[in-house]
Amino acid sequence: MHSKNWIGGEWMTPKGAEATVKNPSRFAEEVGVLHLSDRSHAFAAADAARAAQGKWARQTGAFRGEVLYQMASALEAHADSLARLASREMGKQIGEMRGEVARGISLLRYYAGEGMRAHGSLIPSADTDVLQYSRRVPLGVVAVITPWNFPVAIPLWKIAPALICGNAVIWKPAENGSLTATRLAEIFAETKLPAGVLNLVIGKGREIGAALTEEAAVDAVSFTGSSATGRQIAIACAGRNIKYQTEMGGKNAAVVLADADLDKTVPILLSGAFRSAGQKCTATSRIIVEKAIYEPLVERLQAAISLCKVGDASDLDAYLGPVSSAAQYETVGRYVSLAAAEARLVAESPAYAEAERGYYIRPQIVEGVAADHPLVQEEVFGPLAVLLTADGFDEAIELCNQSVYGLSASLFTRDLASAHRFLDVAQAGMVRVNQETAGVEYQAPFGGMKQSSSHTREQGQAALDFYSATKTCAIKYAW
Repeated sequence: MHSKNWIGGEWMTPKGAEATVKNPSRFAEEVGVLHLSDRSHAFAAADAARAAQGKWARQTGAFRGEVLYQMASALEAHADSLARLASREMGKQIGEMRGEVARGISLLRYYAGEGMRAHGSLIPSADTDVLQYSRRVPLGVVAVITPWNFPVAIPLWKIAPALICGNAVIWKPAENGSLTATRLAEIFAETKLPAGVLNLVIGKGREIGAALTEEAAVDAVSFTGSSATGRQIAIACAGRNIKYQTEMGGKNAAVVLADADLDKTVPILLSGAFRSAGQKCTATSRIIVEKAIYEPLVERLQAAISLCKVGDASDLDAYLGPVSSAAQYETVGRYVSLAAAEARLVAESPAYAEAERGYYIRPQIVEGVAADHPLVQEEVFGPLAVLLTADGFDEAIELCNQSVYGLSASLFTRDLASAHRFLDVAQAGMVRVNQETAGVEYQAPFGGMKQSSSHTREQGQAALDFYSATKTCAIKYAW
């Protein structure tokens, strides 16, 4: 498998630097070769998108919806092979990866249906014989810059609403999701998607991403990735007065009150913290527990994590696979070393017998650090969670909100009053009761507060607001 660009309906292999992609589950296996573009490809993609966008926008919503339905059917036909490629490329456990591809199919069908739904409103006029209304119109050319941790779902929850709104798209995936991106584009090339409406450019963020956000003729940028990069993109787009959307970091808290059903809570906590090897912006990384149930909860966590099997991503019985890359292994490893030096280990999964073959990190839960410690405040993006204790609901909420991030938060309780109060006062864009911090449904708005997101939302109907502009129309029909 070799990565390729897809620009204006034509395939081309960049002549820049090359890199061999190895399976993070087992280094000896080569998955493919990555070919990196230069800035000229970003500008060529912008030109192709601009040339295609006008005709695409003039098509009916029914036509655009039918193309998205075709894309969904094509993806469904290749779902298993794509899931296996993505699992080999970035290390997500195969069962999870299959679920992600299924979500991508659902996203395409969900937004395909928007092609035949109302997208405006009738507005009364103070004048006589005037018809006044609003309508949603495309932005034009949209650049989407996507991460490696959800190499199918995140691109599609950006691309699908952008397309149904009548925009043309330039997609720049993360380097270690680029083989999956290439295959996904190949699948979509089988449909009646017009040339140039969707363009794929493979390359490094500091080159291709920067060209798209700072210079290329685009009308909007949607980005998911680190907070530092997201802030840079926001500054660049604001300086050009183009629309932008940034989804960034999280340090998500799960609050467990004394009345929680611990037998039901513990599996949800572990899933939120350790599925996908903790490499989710919505992963549970802080577990805040009322002191009255601290010891019983710890005992259950210890028993449950002892059953969490670390293994090859292709193993259906594995709870989690490796982290995605050498860089990720090094970054998460620094936090694991910090935890070993400055925290107390509470629970840890069994070791993987063949851990030296890949980038494996055992899930850990630690305690004994203050609320301002880096393990509590900084995003680890790996299978490491920290326990904190609280005397009661008020202190638990104070700890929950003590973060520069505000993406997702959960509460575990049987008390309806506490549940509703938590939903009101938790400073996060997505708040849930008796559910994990991860796993927000695709038809619901996705996004955070504070340093987690810019000021728009992804997914659901909210995505249509970002990928369109509102035009107010009025006509005096008798004059």
